[in-house]
Amino acid sequence: MTARPKTMPRPAIPVRPARGPRALAAPLALLSAVLAAASFAHDRPAPPDACRIRDVPAADSLVRVPFDLVDGRIYVEASVNGRGPFRFAVDTGASGMARADARLVSALNLPMQGTAANSDGVSAAEADTTRFDTLQLGGLRRDDVAAIARDYRSRSSPEGAFDGILAREFFADGLLVIDYPARTLSFSRKRALSPGDGNTLAYQRAFRVPVAIGSLQVEGNIDTGANVAFVVPKPLYDRLDASPLQPAGDGQLSNGRIEIFRATARGPLRIGEAAFSNVEVRVSERYPELLVGAHALQRSVLMIDQRSRRIALCVP
Repeated sequence: MTARPKTMPRPAIPVRPARGPRALAAPLALLSAVLAAASFAHDRPAPPDACRIRDVPAADSLVRVPFDLVDGRIYVEASVNGRGPFRFAVDTGASGMARADARLVSALNLPMQGTAANSDGVSAAEADTTRFDTLQLGGLRRDDVAAIARDYRSRSSPEGAFDGILAREFFADGLLVIDYPARTLSFSRKRALSPGDGNTLAYQRAFRVPVAIGSLQVEGNIDTGANVAFVVPKPLYDRLDASPLQPAGDGQLSNGRIEIFRATARGPLRIGEAAFSNVEVRVSERYPELLVGAHALQRSVLMIDQRSRRIALCVP
């Protein structure tokens, strides 16, 4: 018999779905949503730059005064108990409302009020206190002001001598603007740094803000009263790209002296808009935190708003 060839099964032909309007509707809708989201992200305005308000108009200012700059430190003229003017340093590293030099206490016959603890970041000590009936800078007046009283002049150069210090709480209820290039200090309760503003630095403890050193992220204490650029704790120095340490003598603090060294940190160090490379730093075994001093600030405009706990450092 002749064998009949086997019938091979025919391969199934895939049925393509219809590509009518309904079939295309879902992919087109998804594509439109993606494009709309991308367009929204592109068109969304950037947050307002905090540095836009650094020029506070006179009409919005309680204070707008010139200042002297000596070795990076700021000096303004203020009145005490309706008398003066007296020379006051502006020191964001000083707690409380004010300080009084012993000569001012004697000249105004100010009452002594006991003692208070005073820390310089390394050690604490008891210091005498006095009280001002009034302390005024421009249109900003404080009444019944407690102040630590010390002999500051004996530790100052003749150019850097002062009668007192305006500490950070003196400016606590408004926006403080220190324009170093223009040598002008302003204070306003009508202007503010907002959390929604760009180029602001939030802080929890006054005035410790984020600082980037190369790939490191650390905190730095903004201190307008320190006549250095940076003070670096030794453990932090050991992590930096920096030159070898060189002896730099002793550093004077409020309650004593500490041995310090100097080195060059290659950086870059970044604080807000300000950037530093190959900057000289002071290094201490005993100092507990990174300090950003007056010499690092004096090419910028520093704005501090203690109401919103924000700082902006703007480069003109």
